[in-house]
Amino acid sequence: MIPAILDFGLTDYFTAERLLLLAKAFAVFSVGLILARGISNLIVRVVRRRSSQQNTMVIQRLVFYAQLSLVLMACLNILGLELRVLLGAAGVLTVAIGFASQTSASNLISGIFLIVERAFQVGDIIRIGEITGEVLSIDLLSVKLRTFDNLLVRVPNEEIIKTNVTNLTHFPIRRFDLQLGVAYKEDLDHVKKVLMKVADANNLCLIDPKPLFIIKGFGASSQDIQFSTWSQREKWLDMRNSMIVQVKRALDEAGIEIPFPHISVYSGSVTAPFPVMMTAEKEAPEPQ
Repeated sequence: MIPAILDFGLTDYFTAERLLLLAKAFAVFSVGLILARGISNLIVRVVRRRSSQQNTMVIQRLVFYAQLSLVLMACLNILGLELRVLLGAAGVLTVAIGFASQTSASNLISGIFLIVERAFQVGDIIRIGEITGEVLSIDLLSVKLRTFDNLLVRVPNEEIIKTNVTNLTHFPIRRFDLQLGVAYKEDLDHVKKVLMKVADANNLCLIDPKPLFIIKGFGASSQDIQFSTWSQREKWLDMRNSMIVQVKRALDEAGIEIPFPHISVYSGSVTAPFPVMMTAEKEAPEPQ
């Protein structure tokens, strides 16, 4: 009995006329989807020559979804649905969703600000808090990063607007600050000459801007120094590693001491240091 009723209901609903309308709507949707993709790809080829990669991605998505919306409206019109009723319901639904999802609306507005401000683009390497990675996309709700250990990180746009963002690849050159300390017995002028020779011999270090030798002050165990060199941003990591190795080798060859932290313990008068005696370690008795 039940299968007969269901069969009667389906047969009564899916008449030949309605099946024809469904076929027309499906055909219009398929052709419209193919045309939307083709037109969006064609526009991307034209815009890519005069715009950045990020702007090209945004334009491609806007053009594609705009055409897809028109195709969906045409399909609904073929099926006999009144667009005025649907638009009214969509307006009410949009207001309800807006009140229910204030965070998404905030991310949407923040995404528009990020696209307009252009503080970073697709392909840049940025640092957001403790996260550092390459920008894969700047969407309306979030920014997607690929970290150096090949992980995908999604950061909401609202969080990016509220925090400091460091663009590591915005400028063509970048500086490396080498922090080191030398013993108090060393002559700082001699140390400066040795470090400058290392920078001159390194092909990755730029001549202009020239290296910086900065005396930061007197530390607990050393004279603290900052030696800064510049390189092209693509070669910054190679320059950094090579400078550390070459500076250590040059200081050793010149007999310049890099001291390790040490502590002096006094008892009573400053002029009478507390004696410290080293005794041989006794072997612990074996357990019974």
